[in-house]
Amino acid sequence: MVSQELLEILRCPACVREKDGLLKLERESWLVCQDCGRKYPIVDDIPVMLIDEGDKWVQTSIEGLPVPPPAR
Repeated sequence: MVSQELLEILRCPACVREKDGLLKLERESWLVCQDCGRKYPIVDDIPVMLIDEGDKWVQTSIEGLPVPPPAR
């Protein structure tokens, strides 16, 4: 599980320069950007904060996200 302290400082790498880029923990395995909707998986307790990874899941509904996320 990702620590609460880390969750408070992480921001969406695609949005952070122009917006808040706040992330919300969803389904205990995903960080979802509240600005752009990119979804970043948490694999082995490590958030995968790559823009390309977030782009892969942007069209997937929160309910449709696989739990656990697929390993890279």
